[in-house]
Amino acid sequence: MPTYHIISLGCAKNTVDAHSMAALLESAHYTPTDQADRADVVIVNTCGFIAPAREESYQVLRDLAAAKKPGQLLIAAGCLTQRYGQEVARRVPGVDGIIGTRRWMDILDLIRRLRQSPHPEPLYHLPDTPTVGRDERGVLRVAVQGGSAYLKIADGCRRPCAFCAIPLIKGTLVSRPTEAILHEARALRDAGVQEIILIAQDTTDYGHDLGLKDGLAQLLERLVRAVPDVPWIRVLYAYPGYVTDRLIEVMATHRQIVPYLDMPLQHAHPATLRRMRRPANIDWVYRTLEKMRAAIPNLALRTTFIVGYPGETEAEFQTLLDFIQDIQFDRVGAFRFSYEEGTASAALGDPIPPEVKQARWERLMATQQPISLARNQALVGQTLDVLIEGVDETHNLSVGRSYRDAPEIDGLVLVEGRLPIGRLVPVRITGAMVYDLVGVPAAGAAHGEPAPPRPRKRRKRRRA
Repeated sequence: MPTYHIISLGCAKNTVDAHSMAALLESAHYTPTDQADRADVVIVNTCGFIAPAREESYQVLRDLAAAKKPGQLLIAAGCLTQRYGQEVARRVPGVDGIIGTRRWMDILDLIRRLRQSPHPEPLYHLPDTPTVGRDERGVLRVAVQGGSAYLKIADGCRRPCAFCAIPLIKGTLVSRPTEAILHEARALRDAGVQEIILIAQDTTDYGHDLGLKDGLAQLLERLVRAVPDVPWIRVLYAYPGYVTDRLIEVMATHRQIVPYLDMPLQHAHPATLRRMRRPANIDWVYRTLEKMRAAIPNLALRTTFIVGYPGETEAEFQTLLDFIQDIQFDRVGAFRFSYEEGTASAALGDPIPPEVKQARWERLMATQQPISLARNQALVGQTLDVLIEGVDETHNLSVGRSYRDAPEIDGLVLVEGRLPIGRLVPVRITGAMVYDLVGVPAAGAAHGEPAPPRPRKRRKRRRA
């Protein structure tokens, strides 16, 4: 049987697309291999969001092209190819096929065309189509990783952020049908998944194109009824101004929805935000986060910021640092501004020197680290459910995440002993670091055995 190897770069949304392509390949009797040199078809699902991600994608493609064996197909897929298809072919001789983000579901058609006859030049499959999200060839739009799974609820974005190339790559918002999402959630439950993570470019915009008001809140209400036995449902990528009172109520009411909000704010000075074409009402942020913390006392807040945006003065940057001190986020990510041709911010240039961007990034992280440490230290002595994701046999440690930690971007919980991978285990927290926690299994958590099921009692307004 033919074999395939897929490398997925970039975000979790790309990971879902890669898993969906893999499902289509396996439906056509391809078998996976974890070694590229043994594969008949090698696919790189590229990232093209910012310059460093593009360079990584180019380098991976170059390395694979240099090592390509006779008869092997090398296909470049994803964000980089959607936006820079011709340039990919020019910069990476040896690429056979190019397919973008909007028609990943045509991967088998592209492979058949490549196999039918020799092609001295790469074959391009980059139609500009709005059907992504509604033409998925029957595969699940999920990526299962241990006890967790990403579930894509929409693609594309209609927001006007000046620095962002996503609308150029993905197009406008296309929400997936609610019934398809519920079907996939049930399939994940049946596979034993303990955590479903809803993802999109902007989850809070879900359903806008379907005519839904408060679409994310409606989806969550239906989801908790559809899969009441999935312990954790997590929401990523909320947009400022669209965390509604109804969404807060739904999160506060349903214990399955973990008390965690990832809302990329990008900055805190109104003038900077206006240049970014982002919501600039910082009073709304203060009021909304205050409401959320009142309704969900153990809420974990995560955000991301951009430093060095064109025109950012020292005073504007200091406003951002003061804001971080005021809000006391649990988790903060920071990025140095990356100039992107074709975006609205391109007209502003890239006037802030790299060394200034780096210095501001370091100052921001130095501001956040003691906050993160203090919030972690406040958990010492508490018992948290931890989703176990791995075991370090050498050091007799298990590694997992609490509800406060999204995969890959947040911290970990290091637990003494060998615990069952893919299960939720109660852990008593005994120590804290800047990003991670340390603990021991709580009474009743058996080593190497499945953790007992948690009670499903629903609360009216708040969580313990």
